[in-house]
Amino acid sequence: MSVHAIKFIEAQAPMFDLQQVVAELADVRQRWRASQQRSIEPGGRELPSRDALAQIMTGLRGALFPMRLGPPDLRQESEDFYVGHTLDAVLNAVLTQARLELRYEARHAAEVDEAALENRALHSLREFAHSLPRIRTLLDCDVLAAFEGDPAARSVDEVLLCYPGIQAMIHHRVAHRFYELGLPLLARIVAELAHGETGIDIHPGARIGAGFFIDHGTGVVIGETAVIGERVRVYQAVTLGAKSFPTDVDGNPVKGLPRHPIVEDDVVIYAGATVLGRVTLGRGASIGGNVWLTHDVPPGGHVTQAVSRHAAQDAAPVP
Repeated sequence: MSVHAIKFIEAQAPMFDLQQVVAELADVRQRWRASQQRSIEPGGRELPSRDALAQIMTGLRGALFPMRLGPPDLRQESEDFYVGHTLDAVLNAVLTQARLELRYEARHAAEVDEAALENRALHSLREFAHSLPRIRTLLDCDVLAAFEGDPAARSVDEVLLCYPGIQAMIHHRVAHRFYELGLPLLARIVAELAHGETGIDIHPGARIGAGFFIDHGTGVVIGETAVIGERVRVYQAVTLGAKSFPTDVDGNPVKGLPRHPIVEDDVVIYAGATVLGRVTLGRGASIGGNVWLTHDVPPGGHVTQAVSRHAAQDAAPVP
């Protein structure tokens, strides 16, 4: 055998024991499932799929905006056919993912009522499907707000095709509806898909009114219980977060309490501002860049960095 042949055989020889690695990974999975009280019996997937939801969002973007976010060869005379065909596939995929989430939610129940789960899944699907025209109307307002609020925007089409804030809002409008319908895991996956693509982190529980414009967008964080009115504009690196987390007797955070800001209509929040806690920014208020804010702002109020520091010191609790 030639030297080259020997070297080729040696190159093809495995540098590890594959069977051992597979067996050890199986052991780790078994221990994890046992610790989490998960079923280890043979069966299908028990959780919704991130990949499936990514495909669902691609289809929904096309169905909501067929001539701009649909297939490149679509013609207007085929628009309704495309939307119908796409929604038929997408909504059936949503139903599959909803069933998985509801079964996962009920996994610790002594007895799972399959008929009740199926009725919940079908109800959620119907409600979601009939929400799509409203979602499209809200997104049209968001697109117009971006176009009118950015002098660099040349057209509403440019805004829809290019602006990360609009992509984040398409995902958020869908995710928020899932959240309302009792499908929080589907909602969170959809939100995190946008977060990964745009750098904009909006919890699906946040309630956001029409005409919301996120300019530039990277680093924006909006918490679960935030309430945002209409025609609000925020810039990059803005945080609408929680100031503190109440805990129970065991020291665990109490979930579900209102802990994020209320932002009323026509508020502008400039780049780098951080607004924490259940404070209210009154209608028409303006919050300057890099402000750290933990107190209410009256309607029409203007807060700058220097004023914010002063006000925060005045508002600090007495030890």
